[in-house]
Amino acid sequence: MIRRTLILTLSAAALALGSCGKPAEKAAPGGTPSELVFSILSAENQTSMEPLWAPLLADMSEQIGVKVKPYFATNYTSLVEAMRFKQVQIGWFSAAPALEAVNRADGQVLGRVVDAGGDATYKSVIIVKKGSGITLDKVLKCDKTLSFGLGDTQSTSGTLAPLTYLFTPKGIEPNKCFKSVRSASHQANAFSVANGVVDVATNNSVGMLFFARQSPDLAAKVEVIWTSPPLPESSIVVRKDLDPALKEKIRQFFLTYGTGTDEKAEKQREVLKGLAYGGFKPADNSYLDPVREMEASEALAAAKRSGDAAKIAKAQAEFDKVSAEAAKSRQLEPVPAQ
Repeated sequence: MIRRTLILTLSAAALALGSCGKPAEKAAPGGTPSELVFSILSAENQTSMEPLWAPLLADMSEQIGVKVKPYFATNYTSLVEAMRFKQVQIGWFSAAPALEAVNRADGQVLGRVVDAGGDATYKSVIIVKKGSGITLDKVLKCDKTLSFGLGDTQSTSGTLAPLTYLFTPKGIEPNKCFKSVRSASHQANAFSVANGVVDVATNNSVGMLFFARQSPDLAAKVEVIWTSPPLPESSIVVRKDLDPALKEKIRQFFLTYGTGTDEKAEKQREVLKGLAYGGFKPADNSYLDPVREMEASEALAAAKRSGDAAKIAKAQAEFDKVSAEAAKSRQLEPVPAQ
């Protein structure tokens, strides 16, 4: 599938880890590390993201009694590999890479993000340049006249959601539909569309908010032509093997951050405002069930394209199983039939 084609090799990931930061210091007596590393996707760029996260990490260090330092990477594969190889112990992940961290990096969901309006979801969008005359119907025509920008290969809103909710149900494979397809960050896609470098691109509702805040003139040149159903917001993921007492301190930090009435809480709310967040809520691994369902749906579609009866039967059984599990606590829309 498209979202798997650009996965970095382990050697490249190791190279990135070596260049971007050192491993956390070893645990002090009693099992509590003397330092934690918090991974952050620098989807826009590290220069713009670091000032937004630094105050929150400083507050976390103070409350949990352990120094917390950031680890920035430009793609989710590097973040998952960093957690897998114990280079980081905690991180901010969007839903699809959070699931990858749970499945491959011994991670567990500790909490979830709530946006500034109190909503626990966000949406994938498809954008074009205003005045270009490009409509959704023209995009779906698949005549290979348009260039298309997907998100990170593991991005929920940049790749998985547009495939699951728009292209796959219509039998469309982007690589066969567009003149060219490339993967880039949300910020890069927004700039490319605004400047006419790419005709159509994916993004998300939060990314567009940041784009409008940082580049209002360019944002005014972009319009949305498709919006997905609600998607699970980002989550906080920690390694399972972290000391339980420390995990609870971290959980309490996020659940109480910005909720008080004193001056300190007011400052915390300003930090959240910079991140376009309203706060954090409790969550566990079941929070990622909608992503499991989307991935199982894409796997089923790929099996059907292969024409292999055994693969189809296996993928159908897995999709039915995942859908049944997701239905038990369903809060978001089920994925469409493929």
